[in-house]
Amino acid sequence: MENLPDNPHPHAHLRASDIDRDQVVDVLRDALMSGRLTQEEHADRLEGALQAKTLGELEPITRDLVVPGQAAPIAQPAATASTSLVPIEEPADPAASVDNLVAIFGGGERKGRWRVKRRTNALAVFGGHDLDMTDAVFEGREVTIYAVAVFGGIDITVPEGVTVRNEGIGIFGGFAAQGSDDPDPNAPTVVIKGLALFGGVGGQSSAKRHGKKLRHRNRHELH
Repeated sequence: MENLPDNPHPHAHLRASDIDRDQVVDVLRDALMSGRLTQEEHADRLEGALQAKTLGELEPITRDLVVPGQAAPIAQPAATASTSLVPIEEPADPAASVDNLVAIFGGGERKGRWRVKRRTNALAVFGGHDLDMTDAVFEGREVTIYAVAVFGGIDITVPEGVTVRNEGIGIFGGFAAQGSDDPDPNAPTVVIKGLALFGGVGGQSSAKRHGKKLRHRNRHELH
């Protein structure tokens, strides 16, 4: 990133949390919508925020965007309301937002109204998982799926508007995932990591799987 202020952060050595990164992402989104950042600047800073490991790396990204008199976003770990059609509900304890799914010589399925944790570990050995997030509630603006398929398969379906980042590896297998063709900047991002060994990991949008667009309805109340 270029032309960013470079003043030292008093707690630069401390590790950044998911909440810290989420708040910086919120500030960047607001700056883009208000015209304080160009599309290119927003993309550049967003990449830096998502890759930041410490508070010192996060703080310069928004220092020139914070209104005087306001606390810097990373110093206020309070969740902000989401305007996304895809429901986002921050967990009371982000560190505990973890789900473990195991299918060995069998299968597992998640669909309907379920909660997508900030981190989901999915293992399929001679088996499979079907994770349909079309009507799910996300516990973060960015969630990560660690998918490992060995002689098995893991299918992931995301709601319309959700962005998917495919960071997995296929060895004698396939690892491919795509999100919505029309991403919503307010919607969550699903990062898919892991390994497909003699197996497959795939991702698609709900429109491609179910043949319909996300319905514009109130989806923010759990049943």
